[in-house]
Amino acid sequence: MIMSSSKHLHCFLFYLSTMLGISQYLASGLYQINRIPSLFNIIDALFTFYFRLCGLKSISIDIDEQTTVRFWTPIYRRFYKPNLVIIHGSGGDTRWQFLQQVGYLSRNFNLYLPDLLFFGNSYSKQQDRSYVFQAKQMVQGLKRLNLDRFSVYSVSYGAYVAYWMAEMCPRQMEKLVIVSSGIGWNNMEEREKQIRLVGRSPKELFMPATPHDLRLLGNVTLCRGNLLNWVPEFLLQRYLNEISNVNRKEKLELIDHVLANREDNFPIITQETLIIWGDQDKIFPPFLAYRLQRHLGSKARVEIIKDTGHAVYIEAPGDLNRLITTFILGHC
Repeated sequence: MIMSSSKHLHCFLFYLSTMLGISQYLASGLYQINRIPSLFNIIDALFTFYFRLCGLKSISIDIDEQTTVRFWTPIYRRFYKPNLVIIHGSGGDTRWQFLQQVGYLSRNFNLYLPDLLFFGNSYSKQQDRSYVFQAKQMVQGLKRLNLDRFSVYSVSYGAYVAYWMAEMCPRQMEKLVIVSSGIGWNNMEEREKQIRLVGRSPKELFMPATPHDLRLLGNVTLCRGNLLNWVPEFLLQRYLNEISNVNRKEKLELIDHVLANREDNFPIITQETLIIWGDQDKIFPPFLAYRLQRHLGSKARVEIIKDTGHAVYIEAPGDLNRLITTFILGHC
């Protein structure tokens, strides 16, 4: 009964945020007779309102004169709640990836959600494209937020960043959740075989240039049906132009770094780690989850979610939320 009520409350907040977002957008003066508003600007505004209704606010932190990181942080920090940092992958900024999770997770945690560099409103003039550099900027941002104890939930590319954050913050980071990531995958023959099975290079796959490429990305990362196959091409093209292709050159350079790095001597971190995978992941095969577990030893465990592809946060957000909450809060 309590679970059902919480679901109804979550839906009510989402629809309320939708109405408020539309109302403010219409009242902002951007909607004029001679100017048709972008659909994705409206969606962006709705996502922002929903995050605010989940108790989050957006702030930008200047790490130095060349680097700025945008964080979503609690409007009111509850000191009886543990702190959870959530790090997105390469599929978009934090709002686009975690819309289905912030409502649930904000009930039990103080949430801190950064946009990685070159996603959302985070940017750097530095030329370093390594995930170690990304990790350093996230750590500096958390220090500015006075976060001395936290756990991290990370997805795909974001897990590379989170892993090195764990290495840099052995005392501050308490637990780590890794979802569907290629950390430590240094066997080049296995990589090349997987690329042949997918039929696209990683750069072509993760940085789609056309609506066809975007649909292919959905077909590869999802196993329960791809709604992008039903979206008109002109809308997909608008999405690519207005969202995905922003900072395209820098994002491609991030992928280049991952591909070039063999990770022959990646560290063994000390944090208790939960490794979550979809059993139908075509990007990073599930055997990588068990390989990473063996590398980390007894402090790591694996959870496989059935009938789920690479994008676990889209296809199984409920299962993912429960696993994260149970693990970090220490429930059996």
